[in-house]
Amino acid sequence: MKKETTARIWREWRGFVLFVAIMLVFRSAIADWNHVPSGSMIPSILEGDRILVDKIAYDLRIPFTFTRVARWADPQRSDIITFESPIDGKLLVKRVIGVPGDVVALLNNQLFINGKSAEYLPLAAAQVPSKATVAQESILGAKRTVMVHNLHHPSGYSSFGPIDVPVDSYLVLGDNRDNSQDYRYIGFIDRELILGKANSIAFSLDYDNYYTPRGDRFFKDLE
Repeated sequence: MKKETTARIWREWRGFVLFVAIMLVFRSAIADWNHVPSGSMIPSILEGDRILVDKIAYDLRIPFTFTRVARWADPQRSDIITFESPIDGKLLVKRVIGVPGDVVALLNNQLFINGKSAEYLPLAAAQVPSKATVAQESILGAKRTVMVHNLHHPSGYSSFGPIDVPVDSYLVLGDNRDNSQDYRYIGFIDRELILGKANSIAFSLDYDNYYTPRGDRFFKDLE
């Protein structure tokens, strides 16, 4: 009787079970959508954004593991990547600033890579704190939008280096430079911890306004 019941349940639910299994494998190894709970990537990524992550942008992993079976690319400067924190294993989203071999320094939020100084073009931006400055940061052919807070006195968090980026490691920062647990907190990111590249926003909800959808952010490309 039990065998008949089990067989009947399997016949009725096997399609759903197989669908769930395929989706889990797909999200683990091919592509995923990740919730962004913090403001460390403002203004590029807002709290409440759901980002699409390409998990085969750099390599192919065995599902649910860090084992690579093929590798065809490496993260480049300004890529937005997802990875597991080397501190506590949490999933993080940051921007690649330094690649292996680079020499990186930050002086009062002024970025330097390999002796080159970044240029900053002030921008007007919505949905950022009033006491903050938003600018386009350009260096070594890469451009991104960053935000710094107008502090009365520079903090130790706004300066570091120069520091050499080791082999198979990456230096990452948040676009919200004064409010991000990035290299300055977790150190370099090992290549093996990188899970994928964030390319766009699937959809976005405004947590401060009763989870109202932000229609202008749906399917928006990340730069």
